[in-house]
Order: sequence, then C-alpha cells, then structure tokens
Amino acid sequence: MSLSDKIAADLMAAMKAQDKGKLEALRAAKTAFILARSERGQDAVLTEDEEVKIIRRLVKQRRESAAIYKEQNRPDLLEKEETEASVLERYLPAAMGEQELEKVLKEIISRVGAKGPSDMGRVMGVATKELAGRAEGREISAKVKQLLG
Repeated sequence: MSLSDKIAADLMAAMKAQDKGKLEALRAAKTAFILARSERGQDAVLTEDEEVKIIRRLVKQRRESAAIYKEQNRPDLLEKEETEASVLERYLPAAMGEQELEKVLKEIISRVGAKGPSDMGRVMGVATKELAGRAEGREISAKVKQLLG
C-alpha cells in the first residue's frame, strides 16, 4: 500500500471518527499529492520518495508556522499546527539513529575516497542522495564535518 493510499484510507477513518485535527492534516497531504501529480501530467504517479518529500515539506511548514505562532503568543493556532505536524510525522519513515548514520557515512567516505575537509562536497553529494528521507541535511553535514575534520 502506497503512502497516498494509506493517507486516503486514514482520511476516510478520520471523517467517520470526526477527528478534526487529523482530518485537516490528511486533507492537506492529499491535496499536496494531487497537486504534485497534476504538475506532471494526467497519468503521473508519485514515487514513495517523492511522497515522503512532500510529507516532510508539510511537516516543516507546520513546525515553522508553530514557531511563529508561539512567538506571537497565539496558543490556539500553535496547537492546531503542532497537532497537524504530529499527525503527518506518523507517515514519515523512522529517522536514522546517530550510530547508524555514522556507520553509513563512514562507508560513503571510504567509497568516495575522501581524505579531509576539502572532500566534503563530494561526500555530501553522495550522502544526501543515499540518505534522502532517512536523515536531515543538517545532521548529515554536521556528522560529515566531524568525520572528515
């Protein structure tokens, strides 16, 4: 079952349960999937990686909005954004642990043949492609700097 199918099924369940917070978050995800498909053409199908990127973007938007609402002392809107972000995060793959990330990065460094900080660009290019959806760019960058430094 693809991510979009799972979200569609959960959307129906949220409608039946009248869970407003979950319903709004899932509708936003479904809309984002439809928009992404329509940009490509009539029979376009999204890959799972593309679906995960869309969900990540939606979660990031919700977190940024929540930070703004917290700053502006708007607890009603803050709660809504945090609820939606937590609902959407359930559809993301589990993030890599620090030890697992380090292990994968060490393997990439040896494969690329990186010797020092000057090779960071080459390592980052490979690492961001291979670890897309499993680790954030900031985490990858910090760990690569540590390992090459």
